[in-house]
Amino acid sequence: MNIFIRFSRAALLLCMVACTTVETTEVSEKEEPKNPLMLHEKEIDDLISKMTLEEKVGMIHASSSFTSGGVERLGIPELTMSDGPHGVRPEHGRDWALDNEGTDSASYLPASITLASTWNPELGYAYGEVLGSEANKRGKDVILGPGINIMRTPLNGRNFEYQGEDPYLVSKMAVGYIRGVQDQGVAASLKHYLANNQEIKRSSINVEMSERALREIYLPGFEAAVKEGNVYTVMGSYNQFRGQFATHNEYLINDVLKDEWGFKGLVMSDWGAVHDTKQALEYGTDIEMGTDLNQMPNIDYSKFFMGDTVLTLVENGTIDEALIDDKVRRILRVMYATHMFDERPGGSINTPAHQKTAEKVAEEGIVLLKNDGFLPLSKEVKKIAVIGANADYSMSMGGGSSQVRAIHEITPLKGIKAVVGDKVEITYAPGFEISKEEAVNETLVAEAVKAAAEADYVVYVGGWNHGFGTDWNAGRYDMEGVDKPSLKMPVQQDELIKKVIAANPKTAVVLMGGGAMDVSQWLADVPAILFAGYPGMEGGTALAKILFGDANPSGKLTFTFPKSLEDSPAHAMGEYPGDADTLNVHYNEGVFVGYRYNDTYNVEPQFAFGHGLSYTTFELKDLKISKTGNTLVGNVTVSNTGDKEGAEVVQIYVHDVESSVKRPVKELKAFEKVSLKPGESKNITFQLNEDAFKYYDEAKHGWILEAGDFEIWVGSASDDIQLKETVTM
Repeated sequence: MNIFIRFSRAALLLCMVACTTVETTEVSEKEEPKNPLMLHEKEIDDLISKMTLEEKVGMIHASSSFTSGGVERLGIPELTMSDGPHGVRPEHGRDWALDNEGTDSASYLPASITLASTWNPELGYAYGEVLGSEANKRGKDVILGPGINIMRTPLNGRNFEYQGEDPYLVSKMAVGYIRGVQDQGVAASLKHYLANNQEIKRSSINVEMSERALREIYLPGFEAAVKEGNVYTVMGSYNQFRGQFATHNEYLINDVLKDEWGFKGLVMSDWGAVHDTKQALEYGTDIEMGTDLNQMPNIDYSKFFMGDTVLTLVENGTIDEALIDDKVRRILRVMYATHMFDERPGGSINTPAHQKTAEKVAEEGIVLLKNDGFLPLSKEVKKIAVIGANADYSMSMGGGSSQVRAIHEITPLKGIKAVVGDKVEITYAPGFEISKEEAVNETLVAEAVKAAAEADYVVYVGGWNHGFGTDWNAGRYDMEGVDKPSLKMPVQQDELIKKVIAANPKTAVVLMGGGAMDVSQWLADVPAILFAGYPGMEGGTALAKILFGDANPSGKLTFTFPKSLEDSPAHAMGEYPGDADTLNVHYNEGVFVGYRYNDTYNVEPQFAFGHGLSYTTFELKDLKISKTGNTLVGNVTVSNTGDKEGAEVVQIYVHDVESSVKRPVKELKAFEKVSLKPGESKNITFQLNEDAFKYYDEAKHGWILEAGDFEIWVGSASDDIQLKETVTM
């Protein structure tokens, strides 16, 4: 069992200063703060010098389902880890069976897709604070998140754990999350490094992509997390990358992560992702986790790839012991940085403040996709029909490794009842069953249609869900280990929605899920659509407040919502799920992911990246650009021209007017969320350094700023550009 000690406010303050200095302009170059991972090298040297080879090897692989080994003789505790990206996972003890003692509840935060839809890095930090504090209270040293893999295909069953299709947006949201977690004395674990962009065949496929796509699309979020967020741990992914498994990949881990970026923390495998002892030792894996999943029921941790075999390889001279020392050093760095040898701040769990953060993230992350003046809804009616099984279905314990035992979960139905009160009759009809069979229950359909016909208006809550509770093998929708079969919503919901609309055209549709879905059959016939992602334990309250106008929606899509699956670049140009024989998946779409593809190849989306409506209106004006060298400073005024308080996300894109290589029409390079009262205006300032204008040149193995004209485009969505200004670089 791990030894957990609390640390002082002074130590917390020191950690906070160290973790946030990237944005501090008052610190001179000579006074650059030290990396928290590098403050205890002398103590680490001393510990390593006292350790036997057997003790060192015991630290580089698991000692139970979620711990890696310690050295009791030297006072080195086990390192305790826990999923997940949006809440601390239920307790397993040392095996894989849930303890179910009722003491492992946690705040169930909105999923990462909803967090990112806030476009608010400050909420990213607050989100991380809650997660870090609760992990601390539950005795965890490492929380396994954030997940930041780029959404390449809308079918990926794990997209709900990720943050979008754009590397710049992902970078900004991930850094806030990481700092929030680590300021609580708990290590974040950045995952999944790299190219875990599908769940189907995830442990066997080999991803082949260009170096330009790697550098421009798939690496920037990870690089920002290391260089700006100073993340303490990184988790390797299951798939192969250019012929080597990503968890022990010489290029990704040794060359890029540890050498080029200077990462000083530890790299852990995803659970069961190590396949070769020598490669794991030489190509960067520091801790092997989860191989016991392949050993059950006869688990022997010494028989892990990085177990007893390592002793033999060192003793016969095949592997230098210095390699093992480096791994132990990295583990000890994380232990010192998370105060496992002194005092850690006291955490807290399920506090009103944490629940308020969960509600705020949900409120800012819900996206209003369409509104023909139907929303907000009136409370001055006699009867409202709430239809759809997702309206009263608990999501917290589904999804795979991200399951959370929530202390409570306010479903949309509960939220609507609470916000409306007793004066309005609420009727509920699920309309469909969340089950393994996908069978349509005609009785439920008839009940839903009848309820719709008898109501003043309808709120339909459907879309995707997390499968079927805790039964991983039965998952078919948004869930680890499986991808969705198509963009069609399960259980023939399209037919149900059409029947509900025919019975009562005054219907608002709320879509839950990990990304886009096909809405083409009924889109034109409904007056309002909301995308809620997975809004967490307070999501029903946040949704109801938006539906009835007690809150103004301000979320924006972090992914392109295509009209059809064939309009997604991975399916239109690349390969998915990969060659059946070779298991190769070629990313032939290159850098043209998401809106970059839609813009460049003139493919109209259903809803564009960055899209999200409000109950008020905004105006952007007075764009001014000044340039010093190759650094631009821009100013733009945003005004609330409507009659409700609201928030707008000002999005700044760069367009290369003429390039020697084919580039996306535009790329997001800055954004800011601005809250405004009716009639209020604010001037925002943004800065673009020369990196914002570069592309990666594969022939020159580096980033190139090509002289010429660039346009700065400012708008409220990728398809709603309102201002342009030309600059010459």
